[in-house]
Amino acid sequence: MAEIKIGRLMMGMCQTNCYFMYQDGKEEVIFIDPADRGDYIYNALQERGFRVAGILLTHGHFDHIWGMEELRRKSGAPVYAYEGERGLLEDEKLNVSAAAGRACSVSADVYVRDRDTITISDMSCRLIATPGHTAGSCCFYFEESGILLSGDTLFAESVGRTDLPTGDMGALVRSIREKLFVLPDETRVYPGHGEATQIGHEKKYNPFCA
Repeated sequence: MAEIKIGRLMMGMCQTNCYFMYQDGKEEVIFIDPADRGDYIYNALQERGFRVAGILLTHGHFDHIWGMEELRRKSGAPVYAYEGERGLLEDEKLNVSAAAGRACSVSADVYVRDRDTITISDMSCRLIATPGHTAGSCCFYFEESGILLSGDTLFAESVGRTDLPTGDMGALVRSIREKLFVLPDETRVYPGHGEATQIGHEKKYNPFCA
């Protein structure tokens, strides 16, 4: 299997990190958390010679889903989400989109269970349910490449907020300690906001999970 690489677009009012996974010589990408402008994402990827083959959602907050419908419509790519996040995705109050000024209710094409493997265009990842930021937050682990897409669960020396609907700080810390800190120390972590980090670094220096 060819090496999986990662690209990033930072977009929207919350400076959301949107990632795309790809392999050299292939046009298909997996896109993670399409922020607020699906049309821009689609065109930007097309200009680079890429085609969206699948869309993954780490959770359902507005700043991670506003661009989903447009990107799905333009690309024809299916959307995957954790089964525990269905209610929040579909509720404009729970996903805070109504309060943010652009009410949005969405549904995934495929709802995935904890620890299930998702394979799209010869690229595979495992969904890791990490409740806390929201009840249905999850991460995507590309084990062979040593890459974790952590959404708003784990940040560089920080963690996601838990003061929005379905958030729970105790659950968040447990998710990180029990499900993420057991991954290899050299695992590269790409969060929904801010800069990348590594599991080993966070085990030593993250004050929220000491």
